Amino acid sequence: MDDRLIEKLEGIETSFDEVIAQMSDPAVIADGSKYQELMIRHGELKPVVETFRRYREAESEIDEAELMAKDEQDGEMRDYLQTVAKERREEIERLDLELRRMLVPKDPDADKDVIVELRAAAGGEEAGLWAGDLYRMFERYAERHRWKVEPINVSWADGGGLSFGQFSVKGRGAYSRFKWEAGPHRVQRVPKTESQGRVHTSIATVAVLPEVEEVEVHINDSDLEIETMRSQGPGGQSVNTTDSAVRITHKPTGIVVSCQDEKSQLQNKLKAMRVLRARLYQQQMAEQLGERSDARRAQVGSGERAEKIRTYNFKENRVTDHRLGLTLHSLVNILDGDLDEFHDGLAAQEAAELLAEA
Repeated sequence: MDDRLIEKLEGIETSFDEVIAQMSDPAVIADGSKYQELMIRHGELKPVVETFRRYREAESEIDEAELMAKDEQDGEMRDYLQTVAKERREEIERLDLELRRMLVPKDPDADKDVIVELRAAAGGEEAGLWAGDLYRMFERYAERHRWKVEPINVSWADGGGLSFGQFSVKGRGAYSRFKWEAGPHRVQRVPKTESQGRVHTSIATVAVLPEVEEVEVHINDSDLEIETMRSQGPGGQSVNTTDSAVRITHKPTGIVVSCQDEKSQLQNKLKAMRVLRARLYQQQMAEQLGERSDARRAQVGSGERAEKIRTYNFKENRVTDHRLGLTLHSLVNILDGDLDEFHDGLAAQEAAELLAEA
């Protein structure tokens, strides 16, 4: 463990000791709100401090065992001391990783439900078919984690492809995993309509939005323009005889959302408002971070073939995540929702970057 990290942990330990001292002060004990605040802080610091102290104990035990082994004449005892030192070094490696994980700032949106949007981009009809494949991949991934998938606004093309797909995923930690899917997904394969066997490259884009509660984003009714229309199916034909589809325009920002998957106009309106809140929330977060463009546009990209976060090559049975530089030769399993190896790697990479910035 480097000196900078040790210094940071020592500072946390000092803060912990100060909290304990304050909690024993009669004046603080008499102040219920102050005491409760200190209790919460104590609970946050205690696991880190206890782990750090165990880390230092293991270091001391290594030094002691190695020093004793150096002067030990009995071979059996010397082997025992060397074994102790080896076990403590392994423990230190585990504790080091655990401490680094504890120090990574937690994403405030990590445990939220999520809204996912897919669009066919470059590649024509094949891009739509690819977007449909991604839609099914995400459904299977959610099933693996026992999360609930709920369609919000899904538009299928005549040829079986997906023009636009918007759905929510409900379950603890959904955003912390699905956020890694945001961006352009590139596919290289021979389309079913290709008679000469040539490989085509197509793109589908994915945006991922944390779902937020009404109390997190306030929306004035006067800022909304709400329109109703008949739901449309493939080819533009009406799929019901009532004006149940809803389109909502947020006039201050120009954000437009729509929903037609439910038979009830009220249900479609409620779903559309959920999407609107998610987009406004993400826009607010982007502004707070000082970004020039909203986070959703940054996620999606332009949809050009040269852009990608991941490439799926059917001929070579490989999938490459370009952010990690990781290639897996298990395309069928990945399309069946086996995305955890990519997500675990990206989470570890993010944690290392956040720790370096802390």
